[in-house]
Amino acid sequence: MSLTMRKGLGIGACLLHVLFGLGAGQSAQANNTQPLDIRLFHSLKHIGAPVVSPDATKILFTQSRYHYDDNNSATYISIVDRVGLAKQVTPSNGGEVYANPLWLDDQTIGYLHKNKLYKQRLDEEEAAVIFSPAADISSVSYRSGRITFIASVYPNASLAESKARMAAKKRDSAQLYDNLWVRHWDEWITLRKPTLFSVKLEEDKEDDDDEVKRVGKEINLLKDMPAFHDPLLRWSVDEYVVDSQGRNAAFVVRTPETDLSSKTSVDIYVVSIDGTGKPRLLTGNIKGASSAPVFSPDGQRLAWLQIEEQAYESGCKRIYVGNVPLAITGADSPTSATAVARDWDCSPHSLVWSQDGTTLYAIAGDKGRNIVFSVDVASGKRRALTETGSASVVRLLDNENLVLVHSNTNRSSDMHTLKIGSGELKPLTAVNKEALENVYIGDAEEFWFTGARGDRVHGWLVKPFGFDASKTYPLVYLIHGGPQQFSAHAFSNSQWNPNMYASAGFVTVQVNFHGSSSYGQNFTDSIQQQWGGYPYEDLMKGLDYLLSEHGYIDRNRMVALGASYGGYMVNWINSQTSRFCALVSHDGMFSVPGFWYSTEELWFPEHDFGGVPYDPKARSHYEQFNPERFADNFTTPTLFIHGAKDYRLTTEQSLAPFTLLRRKGIAARLMFFPDENHWITHAANSVRWYTEVLRWISAYTNTTLPYSIEYD
Repeated sequence: MSLTMRKGLGIGACLLHVLFGLGAGQSAQANNTQPLDIRLFHSLKHIGAPVVSPDATKILFTQSRYHYDDNNSATYISIVDRVGLAKQVTPSNGGEVYANPLWLDDQTIGYLHKNKLYKQRLDEEEAAVIFSPAADISSVSYRSGRITFIASVYPNASLAESKARMAAKKRDSAQLYDNLWVRHWDEWITLRKPTLFSVKLEEDKEDDDDEVKRVGKEINLLKDMPAFHDPLLRWSVDEYVVDSQGRNAAFVVRTPETDLSSKTSVDIYVVSIDGTGKPRLLTGNIKGASSAPVFSPDGQRLAWLQIEEQAYESGCKRIYVGNVPLAITGADSPTSATAVARDWDCSPHSLVWSQDGTTLYAIAGDKGRNIVFSVDVASGKRRALTETGSASVVRLLDNENLVLVHSNTNRSSDMHTLKIGSGELKPLTAVNKEALENVYIGDAEEFWFTGARGDRVHGWLVKPFGFDASKTYPLVYLIHGGPQQFSAHAFSNSQWNPNMYASAGFVTVQVNFHGSSSYGQNFTDSIQQQWGGYPYEDLMKGLDYLLSEHGYIDRNRMVALGASYGGYMVNWINSQTSRFCALVSHDGMFSVPGFWYSTEELWFPEHDFGGVPYDPKARSHYEQFNPERFADNFTTPTLFIHGAKDYRLTTEQSLAPFTLLRRKGIAARLMFFPDENHWITHAANSVRWYTEVLRWISAYTNTTLPYSIEYD
């Protein structure tokens, strides 16, 4: 194929006038004539992160959509200006992916398609390849004439060398390991490591066969890292950022140790992107996990998030700011840094600098919402800029405005602008407005009750489609995972969107029990050695509170569903009570001691259960809230779901309780996905997931669903 691609859809060919007044979901409250069914839900568009143009007048973003009839997905790129005038940039053909949008200048964009980097002027319909790498690349960035990207390569190998080595035939398939950390999430560790590269753009030079060379030779920026090329150590670049001057990159890597499964040490290094000098460690004075680095506008300071506790992934993330050395040469000692807003009992998960370098904008969980805050760097003083819903990504637009992706339980995610001074939140897009025009999308009503330890506990409730207070309805209890996470006031595209169950006719409830984040670090930490204690007490007391307050809930038709920790809690519920008529456990935990012996991140159970299970002192913590220990009590029909590639909680954790119930003659079903990991990542599998889950819970609650769920 020619390296110049003629596109069927030019940048000006599709003009989308975004009309404001009613966002996606709001109009449905007045004309909620149909439920949010499985196929409609999976056809909704998912919006990506905003990418602001250098002149701050335009924003690139991706949209993704699943086509049920063709069983394929499309990811394409759109552009929107500051008043909400949107255009589609790339084709939206099923089965094709246009991703990683970036700006080369104010009038020229770039993106990845079939692992080639294209560039296209906004006033033209043709796109041309500027980089055709020898290996797969991702996370492409452009600054001052140079491209940076991540590629998985063998130690000290170029892209071409790594490709050649992968293509070489091997006599056998053995993989040898001497250190723990042999697999992670859904893959076995290999010698190849995600590595940071840079490459310089050059002037266009046409050759004889009409292909265009526009890049120089790529540079491995990690070639001088200590022990990085030790094949026994699992180093990898998890994330990186380049300063606006195009001088330096800050990247995040795990500290090279022989037992990475028991440590959470993650460091940030800074390196010149032109390959001069060696990487310099910035964060080695602190042994916890570092994340989310971001350069100040002048490139001379770096802000990041830092957990200060070793071997704990859910500790409070502190904001740190440190100076970036102007010359990245030689020095191995970490830079000095100071914590900002140390008294803040929220844990941010992203940072953005203001134009003048005096303020950081952060997204942090706060009482079941993801709120945007401004943080004064000098004083640590904070101010909430949003109040409701949840922000997922925020970027600086100018000195008065931010641009962000925002959603509510009853509004799907869209691009918004946020006025820093007034907090005015204005939608720029409404990508699902037409699809959801007459669809019921219920808002979440919050409630508080007294839970374990006498603490106030928070939850959300969504009423069912066609709600009538004079009638009674079955209840779905959605139990979040983590466990140090929370159910947010947000529109989820996963298997845990409360409106999918509300539209099926269920009162849908989510409780942010002890251990949940966004309610202060003490509340989060309280779950340690209490997995089946305080959270279970919260869930039961929350249920009792709702039954006492809402006569429309049928106490004889209640089901509970959860994944990961939520799946553990479903199994624990099965061992402790029979008040639910059916359960669903997705990638849950049945044997707590067995979990330690098979999982990959050992720091997690060792922290929450107080040690290793072969230590008699810690063993009691593993056994106290171990569902397996109460196997004789299991009596509730349960649908178990598991993915073969889940290495956090292996398939035996669902196969065992399934075997238990069937051997006892109790109804149970196992839904197994050979191609899934800890989550459901394929749209067709998600359709089947919802189909089987709604069939299961409707059958056991004697509920007639408001739409057909026949599966092709």
